[in-house]
Amino acid sequence: MRLRNKNIWCPVMIIMIIAFDQITKYIAKSTLYPDKAIHFIDGFLEFRYAENTGVAFSMFSGGRWVFIILTSAVAIGMLVYMFTRAQKNLWLYWSLGVIVAGAIGNLIDRIFLGYVIDFINPTFVRFAVFNIADCAVTLGTVSLVAYLIFDIFKKEKKDA
Repeated sequence: MRLRNKNIWCPVMIIMIIAFDQITKYIAKSTLYPDKAIHFIDGFLEFRYAENTGVAFSMFSGGRWVFIILTSAVAIGMLVYMFTRAQKNLWLYWSLGVIVAGAIGNLIDRIFLGYVIDFINPTFVRFAVFNIADCAVTLGTVSLVAYLIFDIFKKEKKDA
């Protein structure tokens, strides 16, 4: 019963994150393009339209098809792993799901637009402009790393 619920709700969560990402990107493009900024929290956060042809922090710009192929392969690999292996740990399962959702959100932009729409700009620090999919990949990765560290310590404790 537990596995069945997990297999239903994780895809729902993935679809919801992708939908939220795509809706916010559509709103950003329709309200901020080409150079309008909305100060959300003055001195802290603004919304500003940006087109990213690279990966994180606009690195490796111009590798659209490499990014599409690589992202597709990783996302498919993670999905296959998630749904063919009997996952006993929800933490691992949901962490992978959040990463996949973010990857697919940005993949959609790369395929259909040739770039990724970014719009969240922290103004309190000099940092990259990012989007909801980037947040999902980052938070999912932090959660996955935390899970792996926790799992290592759990196994060491068992072995001791």
